[in-house]
Amino acid sequence: MLKVKQIATLAIAISFAAVILPGAIHAKTAKSLYLEADAAYQRLLKNKKGQKYRDRWLKCIKRYEKVYRHDPAGPWAAAGLYMSGKLYHELYTRSYKKSDKKEAVDIFRRVVKRYPKSRYRERARNQLKSIGMSATQKSPAKSIKRKTKASKKPVVKVSSKSTPRSPGRAEKSYRSAEACYRQLVRSSKKKKYRDNWLRCIGRYETSYKAAPAGSLAAESLFMAGRLYEELHRISYRKSDKLASMDRYDKVLTLFPESGFAVKAGAAMGRPPKKKVAPAPVKSKSPVAEEKKAAGGDAIASVIEKSHAASENVKKPAGAATGKLTVVKGLRYWSNPNYTRVVIDADRDAHYTHRLLKKDPSIQKPQRLYIDLAGSRLGQGIPQIIPINDNLLSDARAGQYEAEKVRVVVDIKSYKTYKIFSLRNPFRIVIDVWGKTLKSKPKKRSVPKIAVKNGKLTKGALAKQLALGVSRIVIDPGHGGKDYGAPGYLKGTHEKHIVLDIAKRLAKKIRKEIGCEVIMTRTTDRYLTLEERTAIANTKDADLFISIHTNSARQRSAHGIETFFLNLATDDDAILVAARENATSKKNISDLQTILSDLMQNAKINESSRLAGMVQGSLHGHMKKRYSRVKNKGVKQAPFYVLLGAQMPAILVETSFISNPRECRRLTNSKYKNHLTEGILDGIQKYIRETSPSARFNPRDTGRKKG
Repeated sequence: MLKVKQIATLAIAISFAAVILPGAIHAKTAKSLYLEADAAYQRLLKNKKGQKYRDRWLKCIKRYEKVYRHDPAGPWAAAGLYMSGKLYHELYTRSYKKSDKKEAVDIFRRVVKRYPKSRYRERARNQLKSIGMSATQKSPAKSIKRKTKASKKPVVKVSSKSTPRSPGRAEKSYRSAEACYRQLVRSSKKKKYRDNWLRCIGRYETSYKAAPAGSLAAESLFMAGRLYEELHRISYRKSDKLASMDRYDKVLTLFPESGFAVKAGAAMGRPPKKKVAPAPVKSKSPVAEEKKAAGGDAIASVIEKSHAASENVKKPAGAATGKLTVVKGLRYWSNPNYTRVVIDADRDAHYTHRLLKKDPSIQKPQRLYIDLAGSRLGQGIPQIIPINDNLLSDARAGQYEAEKVRVVVDIKSYKTYKIFSLRNPFRIVIDVWGKTLKSKPKKRSVPKIAVKNGKLTKGALAKQLALGVSRIVIDPGHGGKDYGAPGYLKGTHEKHIVLDIAKRLAKKIRKEIGCEVIMTRTTDRYLTLEERTAIANTKDADLFISIHTNSARQRSAHGIETFFLNLATDDDAILVAARENATSKKNISDLQTILSDLMQNAKINESSRLAGMVQGSLHGHMKKRYSRVKNKGVKQAPFYVLLGAQMPAILVETSFISNPRECRRLTNSKYKNHLTEGILDGIQKYIRETSPSARFNPRDTGRKKG
């Protein structure tokens, strides 16, 4: 009985509260909605990675629009509407999409027209001036034409059928496609099945078809092409490659001004000319305007602190805090068809780059420049680095502005170039390839093959096999101050183990295959990751093999695995890449967003084939001689040391130095010899299958394993 009375009393209290205090139980206020939107906007301004993604901007815009829709006649409506227009304009400066600019202009005009007493009216006018537009429609005739069309109902119906527009459905499909793709990338098992790829592609295409002129159309179409391209790397079907090229071509044709047109063009090998948006005329800050203006709405003063904070965020890195990035120097490696230039800095910096056309009138060569914001030039560094190869004249650095360093590369000729950054420490890498990169096959002297009594003499088979591969670069990982992974046994370090394995492998390759072998290091010295790849490229190598030992927190982890450059297939691959790159999982995630652009010149298919043959031979060879040898398989991950390699390139994780059993084995000479024999067999198998002139069986040589 008591419980019944208590329940009745509680129900009456709730009913009373709902009648007397509806606001306490119901919706948020316009003010709270605005503050939430402003907080989301400032988080975006602090997140450089997030600013690259269109959906992040649209989420912030929707938050501001929600403020306006909450109470269109209320005191916060003008602020919400104005900020949504401001964000559309900022998005336009990144995307160059006309639709973004049009949205911004329309919103600013609505603010001017609907809120004549608000201070945001003057701000909207200033924004329109900076864009080069007036507060009213330019041509009244066009307005009349629109009204005439709107009055004809049949025309409207036909238009809606011919161009379906459903932004809500497009966005829903896009989110579904993104979720599908993330799940697919994380699962190596799912990636094996074609229908999983087609399901994700279908969702991207549904997003595009739902709104072909919408804000997500270009990105959806581009992603469909990208997934077809990734599927082709697995299936090797020509139809997948053609489907990929078809989607890229549509992006170029239908959305020439979109940022995704640039990516699509790069994927097709014909990037479109980038249109540089005109620099907007800087208007006075909203805070300064409010201080000068008299009267107006009271809400503007409440928002003043929020706007002031956003102004500070927009300053270059280090400008607001007084800490500037120091550019410490320039390095380069080159051969007649390839040059790598590296800009070293002491911390992360935002940078932009631009290729200038050759200008005969001022007698200046074609130039590529990179601007580092919030930075200064270090003391005592050489400001001009003479290169004087077939591609570049020199590289020079200067203090372009008080808080901006500009690095200029003077170009003689080039076919293509790539620019990307690496971290820990921060550096910017510029790769330049020459026009004659693939014009003629490399001519190298191949020793004559000796035959005695109708049989091949020692090394004859090797020379035959080497007709397709004659120079191999072996890279022992780590070295010098970089000890690599610590071993289970005290005093055992990765850098010493892999150097010993690499030397043994080099000796066997020279003896058994007859190839020229170049080692990135033969002593305990430190090399940067980008320097190792540069050595392989400048030495014109045919294969690049990086030797490492694996490590994990769980000491029970063991086995052998081989990697090639691509997007990471699973979390374990990301962890291995993060450790070998001496960076974090977050940095690996950042790298994956640009990896597709960086790998246009990489020989992914050949690298995958080489990795498969080395992994199979290595595991099979070791399994016959040792117990508990786990085959962890061939995996793909974004390794810095493989970025930009112009030949088949792999990274071999020979064993786990963190595992007690495998660490002891790695200190044993016999075990290391067997490892090199397994890798050697894989290399021979690759050469035999890829060289059309190699037709011999390696057993005929009578090679002895030692």
